[in-house]
Amino acid sequence: MVQVGAKDDTGSRPADKRKRILIVDDDAEIIDSLRLTLETKGFEVLIARDGNQGLALAEREDPDLVILDMMMPKRSGFLVLEKLRRTRPVPVRIIMITANEGSRHKAYAEMLGVDDYIRKPFAMDRLVDSVTRLLA
Repeated sequence: MVQVGAKDDTGSRPADKRKRILIVDDDAEIIDSLRLTLETKGFEVLIARDGNQGLALAEREDPDLVILDMMMPKRSGFLVLEKLRRTRPVPVRIIMITANEGSRHKAYAEMLGVDDYIRKPFAMDRLVDSVTRLLA
């Protein structure tokens, strides 16, 4: 019997597994909208409601992609991004979402190696296109 998220002897998940996306956000409405949309598209969705939970889940569940809010309680999206980039031997794909309009924040996120940066509010198609492209 293989457990959900269990790895095989080579350390990787079976090839037929759905792609796993970790959403790290403290806004319940955004989480619900993203989860519904992504599950409809065939992705497995994991949820963390703050930065600390996000880091713990990323380490334990090894998602294929992380959708990361910038402003969260306990640990900001920037701190999560920095830690994920420092500690993972194979970088996970990361989309940062934010309501922040500042170009300094976007530049900093790009310097840290974010794969995409999307400002709220955004069209769900924009996010789905980014997810599809990054997981292709």
